[in-house]
Amino acid sequence: MAQRNDLRFTHIELANWRNFGRCEMALAARVFLVGPNAAGKSNLLDVFRFLRELVVPGGGLQEAVRRRGGVSAIRALHARRDPEISIRVEIGGRNNPREWRYELAFNAKRDAAPQIVREQVHHGDKLILTRPDKNDRDDSRRLTQTHLEQISANTGFRALADFLSSIAYLHVVPQLIRDPERRGADLADPLGGDLIQRIAETPPRTRDARLKRITTALQVAVPQIGEIGLSQDTRGRWHLRAKYRHWRPQGAWQTEERFSDGTLRLLGLLWALGEPGGPLLLEEPELSLHSAVVVRLPALFARMHRSSGRQVIVTTHSEHLLQDEGIGLDEVFILRPAPEGTTVAPARDTAGVAALLERGVPLGEAVLPMAAPRNAEQLVLLPL
Repeated sequence: MAQRNDLRFTHIELANWRNFGRCEMALAARVFLVGPNAAGKSNLLDVFRFLRELVVPGGGLQEAVRRRGGVSAIRALHARRDPEISIRVEIGGRNNPREWRYELAFNAKRDAAPQIVREQVHHGDKLILTRPDKNDRDDSRRLTQTHLEQISANTGFRALADFLSSIAYLHVVPQLIRDPERRGADLADPLGGDLIQRIAETPPRTRDARLKRITTALQVAVPQIGEIGLSQDTRGRWHLRAKYRHWRPQGAWQTEERFSDGTLRLLGLLWALGEPGGPLLLEEPELSLHSAVVVRLPALFARMHRSSGRQVIVTTHSEHLLQDEGIGLDEVFILRPAPEGTTVAPARDTAGVAALLERGVPLGEAVLPMAAPRNAEQLVLLPL
């Protein structure tokens, strides 16, 4: 069983972050984000990735901002009078949902490095860091780095930094798993290019037990799979291989180059669900998967949380993913583009959703039409 980590994000507030002028959300152990294309679902996930990049090796404020094209690319187009970008998160568990609070606000003058406008850390009700402080005012270059990212400065809240570094993002691209040039890539590739390497570097007993469980789960979607394992080629590169049952009694082994997109995506998802860590960010996990598999994913997420304590935050366009009757209205958020930035509201506060559910309409059918692009039916009328 994976080691439990009961810390999770319980609340988030944003100002001037990409699509969002203002945004505030109370977060459950499972979070489902729905909305039309370009509403900001991926940008909302990117806030958590940004926080992780503040604290991981090779990261920090300057690098995290640079990777996103600079402050001007991050700042919401709707920001006018108040141009600073701010992120405020609360982190805790069931018994103490506000164990940690972290706030970061930053800005940048034209052609200048991003600078911190405000950085605060609370542990419970105790304020243990507030910036700018006297040293920052004496030397403004200090404001180009957060204290969160500095080992010498975050000793009083190292647990917070460790939690943020445990965030994982996954959006498996099967072509990258099949590409042998991706082998040996840095770990934590969010597109799955490092999947085989991660599996290979897992201690053998843990790896074999996990692959056995994954094989059993995969057989529901791909009944002809009989066994999954690892092999090395003559150049020492690791490959996934699976024995497929067919008319020959012994079956036949195939490597990942011949796996279907759906098999690779589901395998990558199942492996990620079994890994230890903090919050898991998933981008449209339903892609390439049969609807009969997709409807079971929320139950898998719930089992993962019960086993390891991990939170999962998911973007989706799938009605099937939201068919699980155990999904609560506080777990689903509807994103809607608006003139002053995308609005975000839980399904429970969205007019009409509860009434539709009382009439027996499944949650997915009740929610997704409210998050659909306007006049989508006119697409078929466009000249080609």
